[in-house]
Amino acid sequence: MGSQLAVVWDESVLEYDLGGHHPLHPIRLDLTMRLANSLGVLDGVETIKPEPATEQDLLRVHTAEYMAAVRAAPLSAWEVGHGLGTDDNPIFDRMHEASALIAGASIKAAEQIVSGVADRAVNIAGGLHHAMADRAAGFCVYNDCSAAIAWMLEQGVERIAYLDVDVHHGDGVQAAFYDDPRVMTISLHQHPVTLWPGTGFATEVGRGNADGTAVNVPLPPGTGDADWRRAFHAVVPSVLDQFRPQVLVTQCGADAHRDDPLADLSLTVDAQRATYQDLRDLAESYAGGKWLALGGGGYSLFRVVPRAWTHLLATLLNRDIAPETTIPEDWIAYAVRRAQNVPMPTSMSDGADPSFERWSGVTASAVDTAIRDARHAVFPLLGLDPADSRD
Repeated sequence: MGSQLAVVWDESVLEYDLGGHHPLHPIRLDLTMRLANSLGVLDGVETIKPEPATEQDLLRVHTAEYMAAVRAAPLSAWEVGHGLGTDDNPIFDRMHEASALIAGASIKAAEQIVSGVADRAVNIAGGLHHAMADRAAGFCVYNDCSAAIAWMLEQGVERIAYLDVDVHHGDGVQAAFYDDPRVMTISLHQHPVTLWPGTGFATEVGRGNADGTAVNVPLPPGTGDADWRRAFHAVVPSVLDQFRPQVLVTQCGADAHRDDPLADLSLTVDAQRATYQDLRDLAESYAGGKWLALGGGGYSLFRVVPRAWTHLLATLLNRDIAPETTIPEDWIAYAVRRAQNVPMPTSMSDGADPSFERWSGVTASAVDTAIRDARHAVFPLLGLDPADSRD
């Protein structure tokens, strides 16, 4: 078995461009790779070039009618439906090709793990978790997360855990596997009453034989580092320990940060760095070290996403970056040229302490209520005691 990290990357993924003023701008991917290279994180790492997902790959999670609409949309003079042509999901040139390439990159990353070439693999352009079987949603055309998971299931992987730390609920992936007991979906997100897509209540736990394999931890607006991490550790390790996945897939959206313009959680990049290290530990403890990491949301394009995902890449490579590390001047100069009066960060830290107190079973705050609700909804289905902090 391999142990190195497979980094799947091709600058062609920057063609997934929803328009100059759209929140999901590919500059964040360009800046991430430049920062990681500038800090030496990727020294000696040969990136793997992906191929576009095939029709068969996409048909595992999308309908043929929807795929036909995606192909036709850039050339159509009429309404194509399927969530395409909206403010969230505008039609753009080579939409199918760009979207299929990102899905193909996530499948290529999954291939590295299943084949034994590498224990860890990453596609930072991935994490497009909102796309549904028959429609685009939330900036996402094809759901690369679901496509990679479905591909692994077809190869014979028996249990996969999908863990989503994006500020928005991982609704598309949950919907794809809601009645499949082979896949556990776990999502920590801002409460659906206060944020799109309006799903991800604690009571959404799976269906039929998959009861207990959907785990949702909706958090109140304003949740900061200590409370977010408290909730994470009060729920996630226990359910992974019970499920025992063979592969851990993580969607690492950076939009739970306090500077993100589209949501209202209050994490710092220091807590995000600590979370990536937690994900690494979870993969080692509960998934035999098999970890597929994907990108996701994140709309503070210059100040947050490049730092957060450079920390992610460093964590995957066991090349952890000290928080006080200074950002290289060459990166700042490049970013300043691309930004419009955005002040650039100068270090890899927000100067925060991401430490937290573990949940003790007492409900004393709004976050404790969220923990209680999540545990009471799903823990009994997994044979766990929701009131016992040891479970």
